[in-house]
Amino acid sequence: MTNQPKIPAKSYGILLRNSVQTEIQTVAEQVRILGYGILDSGYSSTEIAELSDEFNQIQNQYHAEFGLDKLTKINEQNSIRAMVTRSDRYLQMALNPKLLAVIQELILGKFILNQQNGIINPPQQDYNQGSWHRDLPYQHFVSSRPLAINALFCLDDFTIDNGATFVLPASHKSEAFPSEEFMAANAKQIEARAGSFIVLDCMTYHSGGYNSTAKVRRGINHLYTIPFIKQQIRFADSMAEASLDSVAKDILGLNYLEPDTISRYLETRNKNSY
Repeated sequence: MTNQPKIPAKSYGILLRNSVQTEIQTVAEQVRILGYGILDSGYSSTEIAELSDEFNQIQNQYHAEFGLDKLTKINEQNSIRAMVTRSDRYLQMALNPKLLAVIQELILGKFILNQQNGIINPPQQDYNQGSWHRDLPYQHFVSSRPLAINALFCLDDFTIDNGATFVLPASHKSEAFPSEEFMAANAKQIEARAGSFIVLDCMTYHSGGYNSTAKVRRGINHLYTIPFIKQQIRFADSMAEASLDSVAKDILGLNYLEPDTISRYLETRNKNSY
């Protein structure tokens, strides 16, 4: 067996150095430098099992509502859109305190939940997330700080065999998609236990892997963005506002809806600070 390399502890010539004291800061540093990190959600095994059961119920309802045949024709059969509008458990997942603390470390100022989508990686077949992409697709720019953060909740264990997510480390720092040679040398598959969030700078290129097992692999993808980036689906139209507290209203974007008149725009001037 090969021994693990001994990492040097000493250094010299260093004038600036990061310092972290908490798990939150450690994950945020990973995301800043490499473009990805893993965060323990804090959920118990019982809570994960409850989320799993509810995921299956929502999937069945979703297919009944929109039609599995119709979804398959548009390559949407392995996605469940806007889960936050269908379940209080998944609303609370989007408001997970540990996750929001990491987002606050990474995004300067206000942010909203742009998307919360269930993702199914089917066994032994290709699927729509099994291609390299950014979670702001078709964009080729980089920014000094993240404009959006992706948090993929692992509802099942993510393993090599069942198609755990691939990433191209540090690709959030380069505008162009890397060469095939770079991918071959640097692509990394992230194994993570059920109950973990895989947190990514949204500009980090990533892809689902091929699921060679006999079971589906399920995840719930969250995308948090600065409020200037419009939501994929406007949650406000499907949420009972009276049942939401102030934090939920803010994260779900209810405080950042586009005003439809000048008067309503002027009313927002003292409410929002982006």
